Amino acid sequence: MNKIEHIGIAVKDIDISCNLYEKLLGTTCYKKEEVVSEGVNTAFFKSGINKIELLSATTSDSPIAKFLEKKGEGIHHIAFDVDDISVEMERLKAEGFVLLNEVPKLGADNKLVCFVHPKGTNGVLVELCQEIR
Repeated sequence: MNKIEHIGIAVKDIDISCNLYEKLLGTTCYKKEEVVSEGVNTAFFKSGINKIELLSATTSDSPIAKFLEKKGEGIHHIAFDVDDISVEMERLKAEGFVLLNEVPKLGADNKLVCFVHPKGTNGVLVELCQEIR
């Protein structure tokens, strides 16, 4: 894993939260995107070299909707940049981690993604991200 790619924050209302984070970070949202397959709207911010992803549910049965219902708004996941997501997925499986998808999925911000089950990472949902080339 090369670096932290972004921190994902679950929010109830993406527009209200975008306004909040624009004021907080002193910058504007550089990208909004819907990921239909995950039932989520995303909004991205840069703060220096760091990125924040806001996530809001578009369907009541999406993973973000379930997270918000159970835990409320807050940090949802930490994402790590990887060079080869398939190789990293195999490495983690060999180490005994449980992956939430068997093959990389198309994610937001031009990325292939895979999530590692939080039960094996002390309750932290970890996302692997590879830039689509």
